[in-house]
Amino acid sequence: MHDIVDLERRGVPGMFVASAQFVDAATAQANSLGFTDVARVFTPHPIQDRTDDEMRAYARDAFEAIVAAITQAP
Repeated sequence: MHDIVDLERRGVPGMFVASAQFVDAATAQANSLGFTDVARVFTPHPIQDRTDDEMRAYARDAFEAIVAAITQAP
């Protein structure tokens, strides 16, 4: 999160992808850094035991949201 905030403050679009387990943690950290509108996309959880095909499906499903997060103003 610190890296994304640093990028955004430098004028470089940034966002992060995490699994849904981390929604609350991401919100809390963004709030503590004073950057509540940091762009983020969440995928299903868990990911550690997913097959390569399942991970590719997660990526395909998240692709449009990721592109939108870095190309559109909040």
